[in-house]
Amino acid sequence: MPNLRFLTLNIAHGRGLSLYQGFHSLKYIHRNLDRIAHLLRRLRPDVVALQEVDESSHWNKHINLLDYLQKNAAYSHAFLGVHNRRKGTKQLAYGNAILSHHEIHSSETVPFGTKTLGEKGYIFAEVEVGGSVIPVINLHLDYRSRRIRTEQVEQIIDDLDNRSRQLNGSLRVAPIIFGDFNTSSKSSLDAVQHLLTHVQQHTDYRVFPKEGRTFPAHFPRWGYDFFFVPAPYEVVSCRVIRSYVSDHRPVLLQIKTPESRFGEE
Repeated sequence: MPNLRFLTLNIAHGRGLSLYQGFHSLKYIHRNLDRIAHLLRRLRPDVVALQEVDESSHWNKHINLLDYLQKNAAYSHAFLGVHNRRKGTKQLAYGNAILSHHEIHSSETVPFGTKTLGEKGYIFAEVEVGGSVIPVINLHLDYRSRRIRTEQVEQIIDDLDNRSRQLNGSLRVAPIIFGDFNTSSKSSLDAVQHLLTHVQQHTDYRVFPKEGRTFPAHFPRWGYDFFFVPAPYEVVSCRVIRSYVSDHRPVLLQIKTPESRFGEE
């Protein structure tokens, strides 16, 4: 199996560096989506995790952002998990998404709560590569409160524990976890370290990037966007990409996948 490239990026509803997507025309949103698609074609990630992706929202002219990116970045497979939905004259429908050059074997959307504005959540999906299944989690955590982020991570931990019990004590392959954590990896009391402490009880996980800041994109001060990579994957490289297609900078990860560890059981 060849090396695999993963990318995570919060696309900020397609607004680029602007403060609010509702300020802009259809042409502006399309132009910025074209820039994101160009970035993906240039970097060629096999699997892309996106956050703040609209299915149909009033504030960016009801464009299905994932459909647009899938077509213009030439991805064969896509999944959009809507975790925030509001009806009425100010309709909203957005969440996290995955683009993949490989088949998305299964996918599940899990909202953290029931708010109709600002609700966060995650996707649990399985990507099939060369006959092997690679589980992934694409998450977006709360930006306001450390307590809420910790509660959201606890929901993910409970989900992983439940999946493990269903498979007689351990997940066949531990998931690669990535997304927008809305906090740095430095605080021992916040979500990144809280999740790492738990998952390391089950397998050897490492957090990437080790260095590099992702937010805000024009002059980044914090690293908010991470990959949790479990054994047996070997990380070849991980870097923050200098880019201005969003208020976050993308993170690109390349891994080696030992074929001998897959297909067992």
